[in-house]
Amino acid sequence: MKQLSVEHLLGIKYLNPNDLELIFETASHFKEVINRPIKKVPSLRDITIANLFFENSTRTKLSFELAEKRLSADVINFSAGQSSVKKGETLIDTVNNILSMKVDIVVMRHSNVGAGVFLSKHVDAKIVNAGDGTHEHPTQALLDSFSMREALNTNSLKGKKIVIVGDVLHSRVALSNIFALQLQGAEVKVCGPTTLIPRYISSLGVGVETNLKKALEWCDVANVLRVQHERMAIKYFPSTREYTQLFGINKEILDNLGKKIVIMHPGPINRGVELTSDVADSDQSIILNQVENGVAVRMAVIYLLAQQIKR
Repeated sequence: MKQLSVEHLLGIKYLNPNDLELIFETASHFKEVINRPIKKVPSLRDITIANLFFENSTRTKLSFELAEKRLSADVINFSAGQSSVKKGETLIDTVNNILSMKVDIVVMRHSNVGAGVFLSKHVDAKIVNAGDGTHEHPTQALLDSFSMREALNTNSLKGKKIVIVGDVLHSRVALSNIFALQLQGAEVKVCGPTTLIPRYISSLGVGVETNLKKALEWCDVANVLRVQHERMAIKYFPSTREYTQLFGINKEILDNLGKKIVIMHPGPINRGVELTSDVADSDQSIILNQVENGVAVRMAVIYLLAQQIKR
């Protein structure tokens, strides 16, 4: 049986093209499973998974939990807000206490960059990074690429043009997407206010376009990011209204492009800011497909990592 080249899913930058293809192939199989009347498989009946979320999350946490239950794993949910972390317990102590309950896989979201890498070196369990600070969010990038392939009806994104629009500076989704798309041979540009474009971005081989209309005319797919006000210690643009005027996508803009592009968003959407409702709910939007594919892709990642666990 084919295996991943990595022992943990810590970031897209640690994967190779074969890993991506294996994950997508496995996710396609699981997508069929979750569309059957009986949506469960007994694949991970003897596996215990702990979901450790040190940051708030709704969609990602629910998606992982559903993926784990669809695979028949035993699931422990841990929220830092109701834990001994509040009393000063260290990350390693917290995780080791959980591992003493014989946990095989840890899915973790943490506000510190590199938390997953740090954990993988100190605990004996498979680690899945569900988002570390403003660094990476690998399963989101995987489900985004899987969804793009589906929407464009292709087995490869080689030569496809993808623009990432919005708050790139604070986005772990953007960085993971850039790595995943480049591994597949896609062309990538970012578009947004210059204050929200990282200075290092051109060193990643990514183009920068500050004119939204030009960016949308160029691309096959626009992956639109949320403005992350909660990560902003200072003002990066004059007002939300001005941001929307320059970088918000509405139906009129799309209708004037002269071609159909695919619209994506990792959620949650600030409706009326990044996207108007008539765009978010249009036939060009694959936002709900992303949600469905998220479960299949996370099932694939967990299943493939579980195959490496030695009993």
